[in-house]
Amino acid sequence: MSGRVVCAGTFDHLHPGHLNFLMQASALGDELIVIVARDETVKKIKGASPDHDENLRKSNVEATGIPKKVVLGNLNEDLFVILDELSPAVVALGYDQRVSEEEIVARLPGCRVVRTEPFHPERFKSSFYRRDR
Repeated sequence: MSGRVVCAGTFDHLHPGHLNFLMQASALGDELIVIVARDETVKKIKGASPDHDENLRKSNVEATGIPKKVVLGNLNEDLFVILDELSPAVVALGYDQRVSEEEIVARLPGCRVVRTEPFHPERFKSSFYRRDR
């Protein structure tokens, strides 16, 4: 595979499921760029603020050494603007991300969208970590 791969997420309570997602995404191309969701965006989408602020979550993803680059998402109503800017060949989606594959392809013709495989979802989900804190 070749080209730029982009994936996105909240990455709150970075856990082995996230690491597996990043590794699967990284294997899809030459370079992986990760978009970490802004605090404000997480609150809008999930109805609650993340436990860790956006800068800590970004630093934690960077510290994995898996992505070439980690960026914070945009604050536009149109969350896909950042994909236009990054021009990926592949967008990797987590198995449980509620994102329309068709909308990505319509926005970025020629871009492949790949759903990654779950990694022990019965043990590694951020909601479990929030619940247990």
